[in-house]
Amino acid sequence: MLFKEDIKPAYFEELLNDKEKILKFISDIKWEEGFVCRNCGHTNFCKGKSPSSRRCTRCKKEESATSHTIFHNIKFPIEKAFYIAFNTCIQGKNLSSYKYSECLDINQMTCWKFHKRIQQCLNNQGKEKSKINIRNIVKNTINLTDI
Repeated sequence: MLFKEDIKPAYFEELLNDKEKILKFISDIKWEEGFVCRNCGHTNFCKGKSPSSRRCTRCKKEESATSHTIFHNIKFPIEKAFYIAFNTCIQGKNLSSYKYSECLDINQMTCWKFHKRIQQCLNNQGKEKSKINIRNIVKNTINLTDI
């Protein structure tokens, strides 16, 4: 399990500086129990076109590392989203969307909506903040109609 004491600040900094490392980190968590195609249920896959994506060998449907996770369909860089998620879930920092906007140089409403998405995932887990697990946040399948 990857609790907050398991992510070292140096490793976090290393992740933040490379989009492909973040995608690899997310895909490793997402498919740690093996790949299962959401379209046909097949378990065999090959490398997809985009970084850390997988393509079903039966139906040829490609699934990205971020699809059906908290990072699904975000319209800003994954590095910035990962920073917000890490600070909220692991560090326990409850910064305002204005602070994130100022720090990351993205729109305040974008920060607010993504932070709200994270909060919904945390509420769905029903756990204390001290026991928040990054694996559960990444694996949390979101319902896009709720957001």
